[in-house]
Amino acid sequence: MTRLQEHYRKKVIPVLREQFGYGNVMAVPRLEKVVLNVGLSASQKDSKFQESAISTLTRITGQKPAPTVAKKSISNFKIRQGMTVGIRVTLRGRRMFDFVDKLIHVTLPRVRDFRGLSPSTIDQRGNLSIGFRESISFPEVSSDEVERLHGLEVAVVTTAKSRDEGLALLKALGFPFREK
Repeated sequence: MTRLQEHYRKKVIPVLREQFGYGNVMAVPRLEKVVLNVGLSASQKDSKFQESAISTLTRITGQKPAPTVAKKSISNFKIRQGMTVGIRVTLRGRRMFDFVDKLIHVTLPRVRDFRGLSPSTIDQRGNLSIGFRESISFPEVSSDEVERLHGLEVAVVTTAKSRDEGLALLKALGFPFREK
């Protein structure tokens, strides 16, 4: 059991049960999955850029990314149906908890000019979306090795039913939100 899983079971569940009055432990919101996504712009015909993005995501997550293909052609963006427009990785279980723990305690503090996450990054279903302009905030990626910088998006999906439940869960897990 990871450090974050233990923290969730021993501290987060009792706090959320008291705050929202859940009768059953299974009704308490929990993390469902974490999805990392890198968009490959259509103008990037360079295969080295794709290889770089794939190796970066593989190092960060420990899993091989899956390609995202275009469902239909859009001539204005020079996208054809079936063309690879991005790559993504979905983390669940132990890898998800390890990644979230690393995200909270290592990656976010390394982001330049970081003053906390905005509460507006949480949607109406209680899910958190964070965009990184550079992947060098992650400890697995050294700035010496990176030829081309690319951003990535991290979506933390919860089982929360509302924005307030999601915010309470993520705050209790240790995500640094800034006060208004």
